[in-house]
Amino acid sequence: MRLKHTWVLYVLVIGIIGFVVYPFKTKDYRKVWDYKSEVIIDNFESSRISENLNSIKSTIELSTKEYTSGEQSLKVLFKGDEKLSGFDITPKKPWVLDKNKKFSLVFDAKSLGNETTFLSINIKNGKGESVKRITNIDKGDFKSYFFEITTDINDIESGLRDTPPAWETDAIHMKINGLLYDIDFSEVSSIAFLRLEGLKDKTFLIDNIRIVESPERDPNYLTGIVDKFGQNAKKDFPIKVHSDQELQNIADKELKSLSEYTLMPDRCEYGGWKDGPQLEATGFFRTEKMNGKWGLVDPDGHLFFSIGLANVRMANSTTYTGIDYTDESLYHRDPEDVTPEDSKGIIDIPMETMKTGHVVNKLRHDMFLELPKLDDPLAKHYSYRKVSHFGPIKHGQTFSFYRSNLERRYGEEYPNSFFDKWLEVTENRMRNWGFTSFGNWIDPAFYHRNNVPYFANGWIIGDFQKVYSGSDYWGPMPDPFDPEFERRVKKSIEVVSEEVKNNPWCIGVFVDNELSWGNESSTKAHYGLVLDGLSKGKDSYLKQQFMTILKTKYQSIKSLNKNWQTNIANWDELENGVNFKNQNEFNEGMVADFSIMLETFATKYFKTVHDVLEEKMPDYMYMGCRFAVWGITEEVRKSAAKFVDVFSYNYYKEGIGEKYWKFLEEVDMPTIIGEYHIGAPDSGLFHSGLVHATDQEDRAKMWADYAYSTIDNPYLVGAHWFQYLDSPITGRAHDGENYNVGFVSNTDIPYPPMIKKAKEVNSSLYLRRFGKLGKNK
Repeated sequence: MRLKHTWVLYVLVIGIIGFVVYPFKTKDYRKVWDYKSEVIIDNFESSRISENLNSIKSTIELSTKEYTSGEQSLKVLFKGDEKLSGFDITPKKPWVLDKNKKFSLVFDAKSLGNETTFLSINIKNGKGESVKRITNIDKGDFKSYFFEITTDINDIESGLRDTPPAWETDAIHMKINGLLYDIDFSEVSSIAFLRLEGLKDKTFLIDNIRIVESPERDPNYLTGIVDKFGQNAKKDFPIKVHSDQELQNIADKELKSLSEYTLMPDRCEYGGWKDGPQLEATGFFRTEKMNGKWGLVDPDGHLFFSIGLANVRMANSTTYTGIDYTDESLYHRDPEDVTPEDSKGIIDIPMETMKTGHVVNKLRHDMFLELPKLDDPLAKHYSYRKVSHFGPIKHGQTFSFYRSNLERRYGEEYPNSFFDKWLEVTENRMRNWGFTSFGNWIDPAFYHRNNVPYFANGWIIGDFQKVYSGSDYWGPMPDPFDPEFERRVKKSIEVVSEEVKNNPWCIGVFVDNELSWGNESSTKAHYGLVLDGLSKGKDSYLKQQFMTILKTKYQSIKSLNKNWQTNIANWDELENGVNFKNQNEFNEGMVADFSIMLETFATKYFKTVHDVLEEKMPDYMYMGCRFAVWGITEEVRKSAAKFVDVFSYNYYKEGIGEKYWKFLEEVDMPTIIGEYHIGAPDSGLFHSGLVHATDQEDRAKMWADYAYSTIDNPYLVGAHWFQYLDSPITGRAHDGENYNVGFVSNTDIPYPPMIKKAKEVNSSLYLRRFGKLGKNK
C-alpha cells in the first residue's frame, strides 16, 4: 500500500550517533500500518553503500532499476553452498529504542529470477543477545516483511512455537527460528540478513529497512482460532474442510484412486531396483559400493535407495487443550520404561479422572472453538502428557485432531477400525507416491504388515549419570561409563528386538536422536562434554576415566601443569573437580588432551550400543544416532565410524551442498539424511517450519531440489522427510512446534503439489542414481 498524500514525513531519532535522518515523499512510500515513530536503518538513497553495511560472502550493489521509494534499492547475490552468505548492518553505536514501546523491523523485498529466497534475519541487542526470524522472499512485486523485535508475553504463554499476527496487515509475518524469549531490545547493535548453507545462488532486492513502532495488538488474536477439525478457523486455504460429509467425500475419492495403483514398474517387492544388477541376496538389508556410489541392497539382492517419510505415528499428533486433572497418579512414570514421553501414543484416561478436568491455561483453552464433550464418541482421542520439553504447560490433557479426523473420514465399524484403515491407506500412499521406505519413528503396527520397508528405533533413557556439553537442546548426554547406561542399552534393544522379531522388512535400527555432542563453533563449545567431566568429582564414572587417561600420560601433576600451563596442586584437587567452564581460551596442550578424552567418551558410547545390537539384532544395520548440525565434532564422527554401519544426519537446510559435506569423501561410508523439511504459509498453520517456501507449489519445487541433491550424492543412501503429517496448529504437546511440514494435513488430506512432485522425482529415482548399472545399459 502507498500513502496518497504529498506532505513530507521527517523522522526524529534521539541519542543515535551515526544515524542519518532521511526525508522522503510519502506518496511513494510503502505503508504497512499506522505508526507513531520510525527509525530508518537504510533506504539506500546514498551515492554509495553505507560503511555500516558489511558483506558476508555475498555480492552487493546499489540498484537503480527497481525500488519502492526514492530511486535506489540494494541488490544482493547470496552465494550458494556457503555456511553464511548475506550482509549485516552494524552502526558504531547501537540504535536506541524507547523501552516503553514495542517495535518491529520492517523492510521491502523481492527475489529476482524464477526462484524465491529463503532468508534468516538475526537481530542483536546491546548485550549481544539475539533473536532470529525466517521467511521466504517471493518473486514478482516488492512485498513488505516484518519481524517483531519485542516479544509479547501472550505469545510466550500461548505454548505455540509462533503465533498468528496480532494485528491486521498486508505485510508478511516473519516466523521465529527457535524459541520465543522476552529480550530487552531497547538497544539494537546489529541486524544481519543471511542465507545459511543455501543450495543455490540467489539474488534479491531489499529496500527501506526500518524499525517501526508496532500497532496495538488485537486482544482476541488468539481466541477462537481453531475449528473442530483442528484447522485455522479465521483463514481459508486450498484444502480446508468445512463439514464431516466433505471430509468423507474427499476420502472416498482418494480411496478409489489408491485401489487402482500399482508399484512403479522398475520396483521389486521390497521397493528395490528390479531393473538393476542382481547382487548377493542375504535375506536382510545391507550396504554395498558400486562404481563409486554407495547404495543399500534389499534382502533379494537389488540396489535400494531409501526415500520416504518419517514420524508416521500418532505420538506427536496431540496438542494441549489447557485442561488438567486432579489425579496425581497420572504423573507417575515407570522408571524401567524405555519409551520417552514424546514417543507415547494415545493414553486412555479413565472417565472418573476425565470428570475432574479443569482449566489451567485459559489463554490456550480459549483458542478452540469446539472440543468433544466427554460423552462424544470422539472423546476417545483425548490423551495425557506427563511432561513437556518446552513451553508454559508442563503437563495436562491433550487432544489429537488428526486421529479424530481419521474417525470422521473412515468411520468406526469396530473399535478403532479407523486406525487399521489408516495403516492400509498410508502404505498404499507410500507405494503409490513412489517412496521406497518409511523413515525413523513409525508406528510399530506397520512392522509386520510387510508392505513397506522401515527402520526400527530405540532410546537410551534412564537414571544414569549425565554430562552437559553446553549446547544441550534436547537435554544432557548419558555418561557411557556408568554401568547403568549399559544396562539400559540392553533393556531398550531387547524391546526393539522383540518388536522386530527378525523381520526382513526392517532395514536397520536408529538409536537415540540429535544428541548434544558439542560443536566446532568454538573450543569451548567443541569440548563442552570434557569440560563438564573435568568439573565433576570422584563419584563420576566419566571423571574416573579421565583421571586414568591423564595419569597414564603424565605420571605426575607437575608434568600435566607444564603442558596445560595450569597450577593444579595435586591429583586429588583435579579428581575432586576443576572448573574450566568459564574459560574461553585453551592452550594447545589442553586441546590435544581434550580431543583424546572426547574421542574416548564417544567411542565408549558407540561401542556399547554397537555391541548390544550385534548380540541382540545381528542381522540389522546400526544406523547411528542421527547427528544434528549443531551437535557433531570431528572426534565424535571418528568414533562413530568405527561402529555404525550407516552414518545418519538430520539436516534442515535447502539441500546437500558440497563444502559442508566434503568430509564424506574422507569418511567414505554410506550416509543417510534422517530429517529435513520445508513448509509454506498457505496451509492455514501459523508457522511454516525450519525452512520456508512461498506457497505449496514452491514448497514442492524446493522438496525436489533437496531430494535430487541427495540422490546425486554418491555417499548418501537415502533421505527421510520429517514428517508424514502436519504438526497440530496449536503445537505438538512436546514443545509447541506448529509447522506445515506434512505431506498430509491434519485432516489427513495430501497436499496435491507435493504428491505430484513426489511421483515425478521418485519415478526416475533409480535411473538417476544408478542408471549406468541398469540391465539394459
